[in-house]
Amino acid sequence: MHPDRTELTELVLDVVDQIPRGRVTTYGLVAEAVRAVSGRGHARHVGTIMATYGAEVAWWRVVRADGSLPRQLRERAVAHYREEGTPMSAFVARVELHRALWDAPQAWRAPAVPSGAGDLDA
Repeated sequence: MHPDRTELTELVLDVVDQIPRGRVTTYGLVAEAVRAVSGRGHARHVGTIMATYGAEVAWWRVVRADGSLPRQLRERAVAHYREEGTPMSAFVARVELHRALWDAPQAWRAPAVPSGAGDLDA
């Protein structure tokens, strides 16, 4: 584990790192996957972690529940989506979740959690 990051942060980044090219998941699904392993985590935690550490992973693969990203990230994200062939709406900068969704709670290969994982920092 990186010395300045919590285990919750490491788990979130691990989920995001496993999202395949051309696919996305939501902040809520990342939180659900992490919560299944750690007992902690909410979509807002995921958003905070991604705002701080997202540059280390494919941040554009985590979207809002409606398939969108915050306005300030959309242009950069759309370039990644086009490069990766991520299904998108032709009219708005929004991923087509029904075609691109990666089900994090089902698909994520969670790492072994060390004892004391219930003591994760938020």
